[in-house]
Amino acid sequence: MASIASDDWEGSPLPSMVNPALLRDTPATERGARRRSELVAAARKVFERSGYLDARLTDITKEAKCSTGSFYTYFKNKEEVFAAVLEVAQQDMLHPGMDRVPDSDDPYAVLEASNRAYLEAYRRNAKLMALLEQVANVDPTFRELRRRRGEAFIHRNARGIADLQKRGYADPDLDPMLASRALSSMVSRVAFSLFARSGSGREPVDFEQVVFTVTRIWANGLRFPGHA
Repeated sequence: MASIASDDWEGSPLPSMVNPALLRDTPATERGARRRSELVAAARKVFERSGYLDARLTDITKEAKCSTGSFYTYFKNKEEVFAAVLEVAQQDMLHPGMDRVPDSDDPYAVLEASNRAYLEAYRRNAKLMALLEQVANVDPTFRELRRRRGEAFIHRNARGIADLQKRGYADPDLDPMLASRALSSMVSRVAFSLFARSGSGREPVDFEQVVFTVTRIWANGLRFPGHA
């Protein structure tokens, strides 16, 4: 979910969705690191194409054009290679850089740019985001790690809302945490339904209209001056 608290993007990193027990050290040689990266890229394609449950190691090695023995040099099983896929992708998926957000005193402009960065990242990784929903349904450890990361975003947004209240930009009667939970969840579910959920018969949606709509709902919900 997008963050509106620009000062909170710095400092301690967000919780990872990757179980550290599934991560191995990066190979020391350039050749080994390159082969591992090729396997991770191939695994992502297979997971996105076949789903987590139906993905097979033979599909991954075929996609990577390597032997099964080569796979086991870098990963023990499907769970480990999926963790490596997620480690590479998660920053781009859920933590778009604040360099995309203009340095502005206008909170609406900051909010719009932050929502845009989040939605662009979600759309770019839509197949993987759909895959994460599947994995969360079958892996309780991953589900809990994902929940903690989501909670971190909600708390960051709550601090941003509280700051806007102090500056006179947001409705002072709102509970920052409840407002953050409602508005942040709205953006993430809209993104999932538009970009990650497959289905026939759905009319295409204009991306700029999506950015405008979720940003306006945020602004209206917080009662930004001139937008409520």
